[in-house]
Amino acid sequence: MKDHFTRAGVSVTITNYLKKSLTVVGFLVLGISLAQILPIRSWASLDSPNKSALNSMDQPKPPKSWYKKIEAQWGGYIKVRGAASWPDDESVFHPVGTGTYFDGNTEGRLKNKLFFGEWGYFETHYEAVLSGGDTRNKGKELERLFPDLFKDGLLLPRPVEDDRRFMDLTKTIAENDGYILYHRLDRFSLTLLPKWGVFRIGRQAVTWGNGLLFNPMDLFNPFSPTDIERDNKIGDDMIYTQFSVSKMGDFQFLYVPRRDPSSGDVEGNQSSLAGKLHFAWGTTEFDIMAAKHFKDEVVGLGSTGYLGDAAWRLDATWTFLDEDNDYLSLVANMDYSWVWWEKNFYGFLEFFYNGLGNNQYTEAFADPDISERLDRGELFTLGRSYLSGHIRVELHPLFNVFFTVINNLTDPSGILQPRATWDIAQDFQITFGGNIFYGGRDTEYGGFRIPGTNLINKPLDSAFIWFTYFF
Repeated sequence: MKDHFTRAGVSVTITNYLKKSLTVVGFLVLGISLAQILPIRSWASLDSPNKSALNSMDQPKPPKSWYKKIEAQWGGYIKVRGAASWPDDESVFHPVGTGTYFDGNTEGRLKNKLFFGEWGYFETHYEAVLSGGDTRNKGKELERLFPDLFKDGLLLPRPVEDDRRFMDLTKTIAENDGYILYHRLDRFSLTLLPKWGVFRIGRQAVTWGNGLLFNPMDLFNPFSPTDIERDNKIGDDMIYTQFSVSKMGDFQFLYVPRRDPSSGDVEGNQSSLAGKLHFAWGTTEFDIMAAKHFKDEVVGLGSTGYLGDAAWRLDATWTFLDEDNDYLSLVANMDYSWVWWEKNFYGFLEFFYNGLGNNQYTEAFADPDISERLDRGELFTLGRSYLSGHIRVELHPLFNVFFTVINNLTDPSGILQPRATWDIAQDFQITFGGNIFYGGRDTEYGGFRIPGTNLINKPLDSAFIWFTYFF
């Protein structure tokens, strides 16, 4: 009888998930359809030939209305993701049951740019996300069992939130232990293009630095080194400007106002103010950066150049902490492309040093300087030294194979990421692969004890498949 109800419950959960997936997809399809009949296009067709023929030939034509000069550009995608993961009895999920966890995610993103002639444009990205499955369900059980341990979300995946951002453009539509459905604006910015440069205000994404997996100079919503999906970086609310100075180089300045999550007020010690100078000397390019980031001051120096047919990059930052516990972060990489057996190859090696890290991982996890940066999504590792590699093989113009390895040099422990992409039709792509962690007990990726508990923080091996339709 119990098995019957269990199967029935799973069936209802899957049915509800499919219904909500279809709702998200249907909403995006409706948006695409509306994009084809927006007033911008219909206004442009108001002056029919018959109507214009009624006007006298010697009458001057009325000036073109401002809205008729607007040009709209549309695009986006719909992604359906499925994944399976295998927590074992040494993982943090042991108290709520292990086995095979199945998870799903449906994401739709609708992109729009409105061009106002040569003086600027307005960009908007709307996204709707339905995510759920066993990992979320078991995570909610863990939150109830250990409310103090899991309340900050460091140990479990969580949806995008706008608690710190200046504008709250994220809204949860529905959620329970099994799924969450939310929508948000990930881009919402006005760009002005004066003769002297660029000025942009609103929600946008800016990337600084030359790291390929690790990027210490990118302070503003950097990608995790394990992210294989880097099409769209999460946007932040900011003011950004860029201009060139003759014989000096290219300047970029930005201000990111943020709110204190506890009070909801915009605070200086939660915000960022930064500037960067980019210039070239021969074939070598340089970046000089300075920033006030949250409570810390950060300075950085970067450079890129060539060694034969290979490209090299080097970035270093120095962070001045409140407690005078200053630290260095550094990334250096080199990449190269070549042809073997009439196939295109590309690969790189990258070294990363994290001066804030601590190879005693239980202690590191309890360090407030580390945990704050983990929570803010700007630090993703606990150790100090990492050596990573990546290779891509184009077996066919429509089929590419990738392999990435990230290795903690001290343990050693790490992650293997094999995957492939297949463009099976125009605007339709399949991605499949996995994440395989290795390392012994008390290593970063093999598992270590969570401070104050007997639980083990151990990442989960997983396999995934994604279906993407671009429009």
